[in-house]
Amino acid sequence: MAQIIPNFNSMRLFLFFFVFFTTLSGYTQPSEIVSGPMIGHTELRSGKIWVQFAEGIKDVQLFFSEKGKSTRTMARAILNVNPYFNIVHYELNDLQPSTAYDYELKFKGKALASGSLKTQELWQWRKPAPDFSFIAGSCSYFNEAGFDRPGRAYGGDSTIFVTMSKEPASFMLWLGDNWYTREVDYYSSWGLHKRAATDRKLSILQPLWASMPHYAIWDDHDFGWNDADKSYPFKESSRAAFNSFWLNPSSGIDNKGIFTKFTWNDVDVFMLDDRWFRSNDDMKDSINGQPNPEKEMFGKIQMDWLKNALLQSKSNGNINFRIIATGSQLLNPRSPFDCFRRFPVEYADFMKFLQENKINGVVFMTGDRHHSEIIKVDRPGTYSLYDITSSPLTSGTHVFGGEEKDNPYRVVGVDKLQNYSRVSFSGKGPERTMKVEFLGVKGELLGEWSIRKDQLSSRIK
Repeated sequence: MAQIIPNFNSMRLFLFFFVFFTTLSGYTQPSEIVSGPMIGHTELRSGKIWVQFAEGIKDVQLFFSEKGKSTRTMARAILNVNPYFNIVHYELNDLQPSTAYDYELKFKGKALASGSLKTQELWQWRKPAPDFSFIAGSCSYFNEAGFDRPGRAYGGDSTIFVTMSKEPASFMLWLGDNWYTREVDYYSSWGLHKRAATDRKLSILQPLWASMPHYAIWDDHDFGWNDADKSYPFKESSRAAFNSFWLNPSSGIDNKGIFTKFTWNDVDVFMLDDRWFRSNDDMKDSINGQPNPEKEMFGKIQMDWLKNALLQSKSNGNINFRIIATGSQLLNPRSPFDCFRRFPVEYADFMKFLQENKINGVVFMTGDRHHSEIIKVDRPGTYSLYDITSSPLTSGTHVFGGEEKDNPYRVVGVDKLQNYSRVSFSGKGPERTMKVEFLGVKGELLGEWSIRKDQLSSRIK
């Protein structure tokens, strides 16, 4: 998106909080571990764990056991997943649903790190959907002297991640710009991997990585340069870096894109890639007064996958909500930036698909904008659509202004403040409710909104 005027704390304040947290918590990383462990995709009978080890550290084993039991099993280690860094992905298989497991990393008889995870609950066809929550956010910038833009530091108060690590959430959904590549990173495969590794190892992030499973999509800054599109020359390297640093369920189709889907209780989460297939934002929306069919945000391959995945989800009677997550805003009619509406043929086709196929329970979640808001767009003959934008975690903040200052489509808005989102699901039957809370650096409530399952149904109009 376009450059914005930063509104944040200085580098000195950032360093103060960084040192303060590290000292206060007593957190220390063993020399053999650079970053992690981080919990990845967690299912009913399996889970994944990510770790980066120091160069030369090999044959680190991960053992896991059901909490309270002594029998231990060795996890499957997937090696050589990154060409530059010593990263290992571990698979914990043959688990039991709704069960807590302890794990421990062992190297030459030495315990390096330990933690725990819990598998999802097998509730389908047995009981009402369990209540749960997850947290989400986008735009995470960490200052690095010498490589940042001159002037006031762009990164804000990183103690927001301490607050987030204490959330009793089921998982964290990263909504893009999860790290910010810079000029020294754009033009080499090593640079893209190095940026991810540099941010991942920060001490203030380690408790968050270990506290819950993590799922991620990307946007322009963790894909390439600002407003990067399908012409970005290092897109394959960027995809390789992304897949080695995150543990999503899958990644695109035929080595193209990073889109995927996962399910948590009665919620399907469709994670879209808004960069791999994307036309440049400056490509004309219309030609000779007609919408330009060549301008695409998601591309035919991905849109075909999404439509089929939504139809499959519709046939699953256990699913009440369908979250479609991507980096750029989708619905905002007043956005001056790279919104899905500026890709008119693809946008109109998808809106028509949703309505004609009566896909219920759809809510969008996006990032990028450096402010948080909920945009509502009415649709004649069916339920209204909502776009929940959650931003920023630590990057510069945005002030509502211009044509967006008093946006009539905005239901809730938070500007000028770092924040993250807590999304909760509770209740039974038609009263099943999705609640969104925007929370500040210390967890203070900045805004909230909720909607019932029956308000996201094509039968209400």
